[in-house]
Parts: sequence; structure tokens; C-alpha cells
Amino acid sequence: MPLVDLFSDTQTRPTPGMRRAMAEAEVGDEQRFEDPTVNALCERVAGLLGFEAAVFLPSGTMCNAIAMRLHVRPGGDEVLLHRNAHPLRFEAAGPSALWGAVLCPLDGPHGMFDAAAVRANLRAPGDRYAPRSRLVAVENTTNVGGGRVWPREQLREVVEVAREHGLRLHLDGARLMNAVVASGVPAAECARGFDTAWIDFTKGLGAPLGAVLAGSRELIDEAWRYKQMMGGALRQAGIAAAGALYALDHHVDSLADDHANARRLAEGLAELPGIDIDPAGVETNIVVFGVPDAARFCARLEEHDVRMGPLDARTVRAVTHLDVDAAGIERALAAAVDAAA
Repeated sequence: MPLVDLFSDTQTRPTPGMRRAMAEAEVGDEQRFEDPTVNALCERVAGLLGFEAAVFLPSGTMCNAIAMRLHVRPGGDEVLLHRNAHPLRFEAAGPSALWGAVLCPLDGPHGMFDAAAVRANLRAPGDRYAPRSRLVAVENTTNVGGGRVWPREQLREVVEVAREHGLRLHLDGARLMNAVVASGVPAAECARGFDTAWIDFTKGLGAPLGAVLAGSRELIDEAWRYKQMMGGALRQAGIAAAGALYALDHHVDSLADDHANARRLAEGLAELPGIDIDPAGVETNIVVFGVPDAARFCARLEEHDVRMGPLDARTVRAVTHLDVDAAGIERALAAAVDAAA
């Protein structure tokens, strides 16, 4: 039977329509700003997020890495972010290894911290013994936190306290369009007050590669320097950018279907013995749940051609996307009955 792959929404494959758009894309030298498709994508994402400019990058991890370099200075600058945020969990300590950034983990439910947590972790200005508070990074939706959408008021308060203390702000919007679809809040409103923000096209939007980082013209001009330094500058990248443009035109609305499938999966899992999950907490396309033995549970699923991913010894993550329909969710639930036995 075909694999029901819920390991991540990065497992999506380009649709036939996306493949045609990529094959027919008008291209040029991206490094010389002569690729019209890349230029169109960057202009569109900048407008979507409410910024002056944007740059096309191969991956979201590179977006985070370059954005942090734009904000973090030499000499012990500190980034405040949730302890389960992607740069801490899944980016091989890149911001620290590459730029010397000190990463300060904050706590809070479901991958979200509040303004009080930011205020409590600020360093005293001028203290030469301590790191220097410099940047607040927010992940919306949260990844390990279960695909949660930041409440508007909580996000506004975090932005306000950061601004009050002269800190910069970065929005990791790998799944920002999921937040937009789930909440009805426009992307530019979600990014309001931030200095940099990005969206990924290789997750629920279904493109094979690419992410776009947005900010002021000055910051994006500087981002190009680090793009070049890190080997991210491209040539006829319009082939990839066309997939991203196609996703914006055709795959945003279908994120709502992914969210519905995630809720159905959560509801079914909640009925099984030994599984710890509250379906009411599933807001987008990520389902995180507890089991007695995550490795065993996932191995048993694989026997039924269903794939999920263990986050730790007792936690499993499943992520819905374009390539898993409602029938696939029912197959996953049938396999989970055996895996939970």
C-alpha cells in the first residue's frame, strides 16, 4: 500500500500543476537580479508580509541563520526564544557556531512565551559580565509546541516589551500561512512590529525547495552578503521560485483541509488507550501526543505503511499536508489501533 507519510509536511511532493509551472518558468541569473520569476516572488512575499524587500533562499534554516546575523553583533549578544524553537532544537547550533550568538531559552506552554518571560530574562544594560540582550525570536505557528497560533494580544505584548527595551524582533514563519488560514489574521498583521520575517514553501505549501526572508531594504541588502558567504546565491532559480509562486496561488486555501485532517487524527487518537492528547489543542496541521514508548509506537505504524516521528522517548509528532487525504488519516488511525495495543 502507498505510504501515509505524516513524518512532516516537508514530505510533500510538487503537484502536476506546480511541476508544469516550474518547467515553464522564465529564468535568468538570480545573483545579478536578472531572474524575473525570483524577482516576482520576492516582491510578492515582501508585500504579503508588509516589508520593503525580500530575498529568496534555499531553506528556512538559512533564513533563520542569516536573520540572526543581521541582528546579532560580535561581543556576546543574546537571542531570547522558546526552548523548543527550531534554532535550538533542529539547526545544529548554527546561530552560536556561525555568529557567536548566545541563545537564551524561554519557557511557556505550547512553544509560546509571554511578555513577562521576556522581561524576566532581560540583562541589565551595561553589565560587562553578562550577555547583551539583543533579539527576540518568535515561531508562529509553533513546531514542537503542536502547531499553535500565537494569540494576537500575547504577540502584541511581546513585541511591545521588546521595543520598550530596544531589542530587535525576528519572526520564524515557517508555517505562518497555516497561522493565517487558521486565525483569519493577515500575514502582514502577524509580522507587524518585527524587523525580519520569513515564510517557507517546502512545508504545507508543497514546493520542493525555497524560503523567502523579508525586512527593510537595508537589512535585505546586507542579507545578500551572508547569502553569498553561506553558498546560498543561485543562478536560474526561477525554476524553484515558480513552484513557490504556484503554491501561493493554489495551495494556501488547501491548508484548511490539512487542519481538518489534523483535528480528525487527534480525535481518533484520543479514543485509543495509552495515548495522551487533547484534540481541542490542535489548531493547525501538527499533532503532538504522548505514548508510553514513542520508538515502539512509530515502528509498529511503519509495519502498516504509516509514518510518524518520535520527538522524544514518550512523544510523537504527526503532520498533515497535501499528500495525505482524509482516507489516509483513516488508515493512520487504523494503524494506530494496533500500535497502541
